[in-house]
Amino acid sequence: MEVIFLLIAISLILASTFLFLFFKAMKDGQFDDNYTPSIRILFESNSKKSKKDQPSKPKSYE
Repeated sequence: MEVIFLLIAISLILASTFLFLFFKAMKDGQFDDNYTPSIRILFESNSKKSKKDQPSKPKSYE
C-alpha cells in the first residue's frame, strides 16, 4: 500500500514540473509565432537542393 502513495507522490511531482515548464515556455514567448509556419512552404531553400536537381543553364552560341 505504501508503494501506491509513493507512486502518487512521484507522479504529482512530475506533473507539476511539466506544468511549470509549460508555463515558463508560454511566458518566454515560445508559442507566439503563428504566421511563419503557415507560409514556410512558400519559400524555397537553396541549401536543401543538390546541383543535379537544379536546371542547367543553356549554352550560348557566339
